[in-house]
Amino acid sequence: MADANEPATKTPWHLWVVGILSLLWNAIGAMDFTMTQLKNEAYLKAFTPEQLAYFFSFPLVVVLAWGVATWGSLLGSVLLLLRNRWALRVNFLVLVGMTVTFIHNFVLSEGMKIMGGVVPLIFTATIIVVGVLLFVYARAMIRRGVLR
Repeated sequence: MADANEPATKTPWHLWVVGILSLLWNAIGAMDFTMTQLKNEAYLKAFTPEQLAYFFSFPLVVVLAWGVATWGSLLGSVLLLLRNRWALRVNFLVLVGMTVTFIHNFVLSEGMKIMGGVVPLIFTATIIVVGVLLFVYARAMIRRGVLR
């Protein structure tokens, strides 16, 4: 625990850049999850009937993992901006949620075929890379004393 006489670690400029950009990126994921779960017709009209049937056939554990991944990512970004060390733990849970979702979508089901080939796989890989980078960044900020 930090001593009250120790000077507070200054927030580095890059924390604001990473935090704000990740907040915007992760807000898109949270919106996607929410619009899909609420079956918002205007949002879902871009998908084929087969894709919609696929989304709505996810087992509960996959839906929960997807929710943890998307809403946890948003929470992780907020915690990063608040300089809260829980950002690391939340981002770890996000990676677990992403892994469960990824395994279901691309190993245990025909997600790549239903969603249209390799592009969804590349997009998913990008999401996972961003998630891993946010986890690594939060860990680095804890080590530097930026997150408390």
